[in-house]
Amino acid sequence: MIAEKSKTQDILALDALHNSGLWNPSIVFTHGDGVKIYDADGNEYIDCLAGIAVASVGHNNAHLTQAIAEQAKRLIICSQAHGSDVRAKFYEKLFAMIPASMGLSRIFMANSGSEANEAALKWARVATGRPKFVSAKRGFSGRTMGALAITWEKKYREPFEPLKYENDFIKYNSIEELEQYITDETAAVFLEPIQGEGGMYEADQEFLTAARELTKERGALLIIDEIQSGVGRSGKFLATEHYGIRPDMVTLAKGLGGGVPVGALLMTEEVALKMPKGGHGTTFGGNALASAAALAVLEEIEAKQLIQNAAEVGAYFKAQLEAMNSPKVREVRGKGLMIGLEMKEKVAPYIDALKDKGVITINAGATVIRFVPPLIFSKADVDKVVAALTEVLKEDLSA
Repeated sequence: MIAEKSKTQDILALDALHNSGLWNPSIVFTHGDGVKIYDADGNEYIDCLAGIAVASVGHNNAHLTQAIAEQAKRLIICSQAHGSDVRAKFYEKLFAMIPASMGLSRIFMANSGSEANEAALKWARVATGRPKFVSAKRGFSGRTMGALAITWEKKYREPFEPLKYENDFIKYNSIEELEQYITDETAAVFLEPIQGEGGMYEADQEFLTAARELTKERGALLIIDEIQSGVGRSGKFLATEHYGIRPDMVTLAKGLGGGVPVGALLMTEEVALKMPKGGHGTTFGGNALASAAALAVLEEIEAKQLIQNAAEVGAYFKAQLEAMNSPKVREVRGKGLMIGLEMKEKVAPYIDALKDKGVITINAGATVIRFVPPLIFSKADVDKVVAALTEVLKEDLSA
């Protein structure tokens, strides 16, 4: 008897006729519910990927989907060149959730993290009149032509060099290299408080404090990339809050729209007003539909106390991973629901094995499994994931 082709095979075959060729998918997701996601053949998975830290309030969230539907009936597009009632409400809610002590009071909205970082680069150049940047080894800030200059991974950068921005890469958490590379030509230092793509490494308190002090002393700006770590994921609205520093700019995206493309550059008043009229712009950034989605996400985070949940469940998750005490595990790192498990071997086979056991996750480098589930994740969800991982780690998957 000839086996019937699955829906997944049919969909992937159709997709392969026209996709860009950049990816080689093996699974087709069709719908989700909370922390669960389902494939075309009806298989259920616990989603520890969440679109890479995007589905912050979970899949098929009632408040978010209702807000999108209602706004779509009213008005979808309204650029930042015109006022928008829903965008103004989003601004009000966003800045109410950011400590006033951080000094951030202005925003430029975009459609993605890369776009937010591109805007930050331009603002830094125009605000300081300086040409160069400093960023960290293992850092990732996007793959568009400007953001590439501050993204460490050579395979992303080298095909497109020479790049438009001059940048020096320093060792993460090295105060000595900060002192060496911040000069009178430095427009800004660009850092992640937790390196997501680079392996889930956390910044030392002394390192970020020194970055703030040295940039201020030498006339450069400090830009914090919170594309992945922001919007409650670390157990604070901004991971920067853990460090008590005042950056000049912060970039957000991923979880801000709960799945709808939303990016944002947050700035101090002083920095924001340095951009000349018409110096930067966007057609779709800050549109009414995206603003409604972002507002709904913030309302849901606040109403369901998801920042507190990320802190509490994240601490439990980290403790349970550490308690496995597997000889294959080198270290568990991260804050809140942004956790990396570093192994002593490559993790790709283990990620595939987890998928077979109903857990979806992704790597953060060759040897790190990344866990960035929706902020609604519970301790019961953690227990299921850890049980599956415990079984997987018993297998010999080294190659």
